[in-house]
Amino acid sequence: MITRELARDLRGAGLVWHPAPGDRFQLDLPEHVELDVEADVYTVSDMTIEARETPTGTILAFNGTTEWALDSVTIADAVWLPEEEQLRRLLGGTFRALRRLDDTFVVEIEVLGDDLRFEHPDPAEAYGLALLALLRRAQ
Repeated sequence: MITRELARDLRGAGLVWHPAPGDRFQLDLPEHVELDVEADVYTVSDMTIEARETPTGTILAFNGTTEWALDSVTIADAVWLPEEEQLRRLLGGTFRALRRLDDTFVVEIEVLGDDLRFEHPDPAEAYGLALLALLRRAQ
């Protein structure tokens, strides 16, 4: 799983999330809200946390949650934690390879003839770094 910081950087660089069952996320609420938002990772599921379209945008509805009084949050109050496979898919045709070295993974992409490499001990994080670079180039 990628770090919260990388997930926030991806969102800031323009990554748009369309919640689907199985997607993981953390709450990204204002500091004055007294919840340990970095401790809990939630999963979108039709049974417990459902993405609902409203006239004002997408909300994440917490169905039958008894731990705390939270009925729903807007998608802006959540940070998506995409998985390795989702990140690879988002790289699209730029993705060339994932290589394992002794103590790290290398993701290779090609953007407009430039070969780029991103290394990290966690393959999902390496994919995320590659996607971040791709999104920043598109800005």
